[in-house]
Amino acid sequence: MKVLTIDIGGTNVKLLASREKEPRRFPSGPQLHPASMVSGVLEAAAGWEFEVVSIGYPGPVRNGHPSGEPFNLAAGWVEFNYTAAFGRPVKIVNDAALQALGSYEGGQMLFLGLGTGLGSAMVIGGLLAPMELAHLPYKRGTFEDYVGLRGLERRGKRKWREAVADVVARLQAALLPDYIVLGGGNVKKLKTLPEGTRAGNNANAFLGGFRLWEKG
Repeated sequence: MKVLTIDIGGTNVKLLASREKEPRRFPSGPQLHPASMVSGVLEAAAGWEFEVVSIGYPGPVRNGHPSGEPFNLAAGWVEFNYTAAFGRPVKIVNDAALQALGSYEGGQMLFLGLGTGLGSAMVIGGLLAPMELAHLPYKRGTFEDYVGLRGLERRGKRKWREAVADVVARLQAALLPDYIVLGGGNVKKLKTLPEGTRAGNNANAFLGGFRLWEKG
């Protein structure tokens, strides 16, 4: 099956089709609405063959469809008909879940995305379980308040790194994963990785999109 994977970010929309080697991209931002995303994708994907579409969405997803509007893009994503717009079957998951699935190497894995917020998902025996750990209570706020971008900017790198290590340890103890993958743009700001973790790669989102269709 030929899959087109779309990773929607606040700065760029990135895409890659099965059997192609180099991703393509175009700018996103606060003016991007779903119709312009689709037209931009179809233009950028010119010359590629694909039968189905995987979308990594920067917001909450329930039952395979956006359940909340994205923070950094224009509105209209919840009510949009993606299958009709692409003219092909479409599967949508949260962008952290997409990268989690692409990062999976067996067993029970917890994925934490250190970016603007805190993305989270587990993959157990190859089955994806999207999660929303970011807003669980932590100290005087939530996990996201301390290990997301707000916490990094407000408290500085040293305290942010301490918070990341503490949050990782708490989630290790609570969820008992075999290993944790730390992804997202801010993972490079860690001096050392917490025990039991490894760094992810944003490119794994494309592999995750391909894997979404492997089990039908």
